[in-house]
Amino acid sequence: MNKRSKIILTVAGIIILIPLVFILSVHAGLYGRLPGKRELLDYKNATASVVLSAEGELIGKFFSENRTDIEYDMIPAHLEEALVATEDVRFHEHSGIDTRSLFRVIFKTILFRDRSSGGGSTITQQLAKNMYGRKDYALFSLFLNKSREALLARRIEKVFSKEEIVTLYLNTVAFGENLYGIEAASQRYFSKSTPALKREEAAVLIGMLKANTLYNPRLHPDNALRRRNVVLRQMERYGYLDGHMADSLCALPLELDYSKIDLAGPADYFMVRVRNEAGRILRDLTPSRSREWEIEKEGLIITTTLSLPLQQAANEAFASHMPRMQKRLDEQYSTSSGRRALKDVPDSLRKMMTTLHAGLLALDPSTGAVRAWVGGIDHRSQPYDQILARRQLASVFKPVIFAAALEDGMEPCLYLENDSVILSDFRDWSPENYNHSFGGKYSLAGALAQSMNIPTFSLFMRIGFDKVEEQWKKMGFTFPLVNTPSLAMGTAEASILEVALGYASFANGGMTVRPHFIKSITDSKGNILWQNAFPRSDERVLSENSSLLMGAMLQKAIREGTGAAVHSVYDVRLPLAGKTGTSQNYADAWFAAFNPGLVMVSRVGASSPSVHFNSGRYGSGSALALPLVAMTLKTAERNPELMKEIDVPFPELPPELEAVLFCPDFREKTFFDRLIDLFDDDETLYEEAGKRRRSILERIFRR
Repeated sequence: MNKRSKIILTVAGIIILIPLVFILSVHAGLYGRLPGKRELLDYKNATASVVLSAEGELIGKFFSENRTDIEYDMIPAHLEEALVATEDVRFHEHSGIDTRSLFRVIFKTILFRDRSSGGGSTITQQLAKNMYGRKDYALFSLFLNKSREALLARRIEKVFSKEEIVTLYLNTVAFGENLYGIEAASQRYFSKSTPALKREEAAVLIGMLKANTLYNPRLHPDNALRRRNVVLRQMERYGYLDGHMADSLCALPLELDYSKIDLAGPADYFMVRVRNEAGRILRDLTPSRSREWEIEKEGLIITTTLSLPLQQAANEAFASHMPRMQKRLDEQYSTSSGRRALKDVPDSLRKMMTTLHAGLLALDPSTGAVRAWVGGIDHRSQPYDQILARRQLASVFKPVIFAAALEDGMEPCLYLENDSVILSDFRDWSPENYNHSFGGKYSLAGALAQSMNIPTFSLFMRIGFDKVEEQWKKMGFTFPLVNTPSLAMGTAEASILEVALGYASFANGGMTVRPHFIKSITDSKGNILWQNAFPRSDERVLSENSSLLMGAMLQKAIREGTGAAVHSVYDVRLPLAGKTGTSQNYADAWFAAFNPGLVMVSRVGASSPSVHFNSGRYGSGSALALPLVAMTLKTAERNPELMKEIDVPFPELPPELEAVLFCPDFREKTFFDRLIDLFDDDETLYEEAGKRRRSILERIFRR
């Protein structure tokens, strides 16, 4: 053997020996222990927990990595064919390492610097990298990591079948935009599940594996189209497509149905409540297992109470109504008087202060199951949940007074004074009706339906603060009441959630309820971890008779009173009872509506009460808050399945209750009433206001 041959053999030996030494050292664990069979079998992806509506539709996810694992039978054949043809054509022949590709890489890519020769990693080697990542070994990082992946690939092939390897690979691979796994990518880019992917769509996603940003079909559609066609031609080359089919598919335009539900879902504010309740439920389940649940990684399936059709109807109502009202408020504050009202406010704050906020909540009054939850105009820019904000109730508070009166034995046909009264011990404060009228008498039912302030104050004085406060607390309100005459006009504060739960007692026969957000939680394999039994409360808020009468009187408010626009303007046909509310200076507008199948409450107002409409034309409860409910319900009426749940008639009143409602709303004073008025002063003290109507003889005797 000549000297040249010896040198060649020596060099070749070194070339072979050095990698062999590296591989043996990696195998021995000198650069970190390799996972064994048991660890491979126990491997589990960090999988997103999915949140579903009551109908089973996806409304959001909780994740550290946006991933939803799928099974092999969900992978369409053409998706696997695209993967194999593009990434590893001899996948079904090798045992983790493709020797031919490996030598091609060594000699062409490494020795001859020919980068066009392609990579040598098999699907299994790529899977090993996806599962365990790569480490930093300084100058030798590439070679040592490749060696680890090759050894791991051999172990993976011994532990898993080819079908399982394909499934694991497609569940672990990254698709950019914080997406992991084919299912998350399919939902993001084509708004469909993996089994529904067409050939050309599958080719787009497989094409992204080469460089998920460069070939992102949203960011770089031209690149993605070219890469898609490369994948399709690879499928043709290896016999998965015939020439005619490949030509047809390559000629198709790139079509996406992009959906970024994890950032802008249909119920973002609701998702916060679901996350909190799910966390509490899972903490209670923790003692039954060895570790705490990690909701962002467990791949749980959380089915909620939310009705997606009703939620979407509410979203549409917000999108239609709120911009119109915002435009009108902006126009008001663009006038000279409007600018003067905010003259001391910096321009940087003016937009924020004049932004109208709103919330809408719908729930089942029997179970407390939340059916729709719109906590604001935009979760990303306005994350504070308006459903939890506490604001002045105005006339939405009045039913608490009337419920207390019914519980105290008063009847709907009791007539209430509509005469002005001046309280000298409260700076001559005087209640005033919305329409500035006075005189005559209103029945208890008529005063509520027409939202009359003076008769309501008269009723408040009759029953007294203590009984109103007691009823307030029974109904679940938490704001401490202050014994002041303006309380009768609704100066108390509460949230939309509290109002909805309180009004539920008018709809369900007088029982208390608490809100529920989740129906069930199952693990990634479909095993039920927790099921909501929706326990019925045995805590009574009102007697059944009082509840029925409140329902009847508030139906009257919708038919004939301040809520009549629901039917007359918006043509809603559902049976409804309800109440509007407009706080002082139109700072907040309220509307609450209900029937035995649904309670829905809305409120609209700027963040500061100092910013408001300057008239009831736009700022009243019937103009500002009622349309959100009415438009939502009108859309809901077009959904037959939803109507089965919310189109629930009120129960018929028994004859004895029907009789106590049969009276005119208003009547003029009789001779006897006018005679008493001769001895009645307009001015009185707050503490004496409830005692004003005494017998004529007592009055005369005092005089």
